[in-house]
Amino acid sequence: MSRLVMKFGGTSVADLERIRRVGRLVAAEVAAGHQVAVVVSAMSGKTNELVAWTDGAGRAAQGIPESDDEYDTVVASGEQVTAGLLAMTLRNMGLKARSWAGWQVPIYTDEAHGRARIDEIPPEKLLKAFDDGEVAVIAGFQGVTRDGRIATLGRGGSDTSAVAVAAAVGGACDIYTDVDGVYTTDPRIEAKAKRLAKISYEEMLEMASLGAKVLQTRSVELAMAQRVPVRVLSSFVEPGEAPGQGTIVCDEEEIMEKRIVSGVAYSRDEAKITLLGLPDHPGVSSLIFSKLADANVNVDMIVQSRARTSDSANMEFTVGKRDAQRAVEIVRAAQVEIGFEDVAVNEDVAKVSVIGVGMRSHAGVAKTMFGALAEKGVNIQVISTSEIKISVLIDAAYTELAVRALHAAYGLDQL
Repeated sequence: MSRLVMKFGGTSVADLERIRRVGRLVAAEVAAGHQVAVVVSAMSGKTNELVAWTDGAGRAAQGIPESDDEYDTVVASGEQVTAGLLAMTLRNMGLKARSWAGWQVPIYTDEAHGRARIDEIPPEKLLKAFDDGEVAVIAGFQGVTRDGRIATLGRGGSDTSAVAVAAAVGGACDIYTDVDGVYTTDPRIEAKAKRLAKISYEEMLEMASLGAKVLQTRSVELAMAQRVPVRVLSSFVEPGEAPGQGTIVCDEEEIMEKRIVSGVAYSRDEAKITLLGLPDHPGVSSLIFSKLADANVNVDMIVQSRARTSDSANMEFTVGKRDAQRAVEIVRAAQVEIGFEDVAVNEDVAKVSVIGVGMRSHAGVAKTMFGALAEKGVNIQVISTSEIKISVLIDAAYTELAVRALHAAYGLDQL
């Protein structure tokens, strides 16, 4: 008997009627002979409400440790409500079911409250539930530290919970969302976007990290490392209503027809920091990025160019928009030590990327990208590449134009 972990996000469990639909989807998998665990998010909007309450409670007084652990206690409660309601719904439908909080499984994490990483999930309790014919309904987004404190995994952490549980019990993972799979680009921007039947772990990881909101980056990393079969599909259908729906995330070798480019992703959550008049000698870049790393500021695209004087350079790099002002403050505080002349920040930028494992063996991908953007009059500010992606930073006003142009240039509307 195969094991299946089903994960449902906040919009899928937003109210009791949607929870009943989830119950019907779960019941169909049980009837098909699967041993089923279900990982659930908080009902849509609930986590934001809980976070607002913690903000209202205020920070700890001077000399008292910060309340990150208590923050986790509060915000983890949303998933527990959903788990209990779904377990009750399944029982009402005649199925054996019980809810599991993260600490009951247990899902062991490190002590980084609010952004914890999963260390281990002993599977014995869940396997016993399976053997007893019980559906295990697990509160996502949360675990427990070794000293017994609740810890949350960060926004989107229920995806990671689901993949980790699937790895622990040796099962597959179906992630139900408000879309019916992974598309070649955002259908809200390009109406000709096509649903992909399969996508490689590597491509999905790049798309997730570059702005696609379908899966959380850490969940894809974990699925790839543990070789967990993942399927993305819609929760807004009834059982049997859409056979063959969804996108399978799998090893590259399982994809028969390898595309040069599989998708176009974009992110408007970008800010460009420019340092002018940097001393052009070894150690300067190390000093800058060490200070940013020490403050947990994640840097993405980086480009350095010669300034007008022969002994100086200019540097541009990107950070998340919410980190922009903090990044500026960090480098300004070290201006004398670093020796640059001035710093500027531009938050009116966007990153657009093309992704595809076929780039490894095909020339001309960059030529097509730059040609398509030039034809539309889109100026490129910064470029970064990896083995299977090319990203460019452009003026935010041209985001949608660039996405549509690249989607057409690579023939993604013909898939």
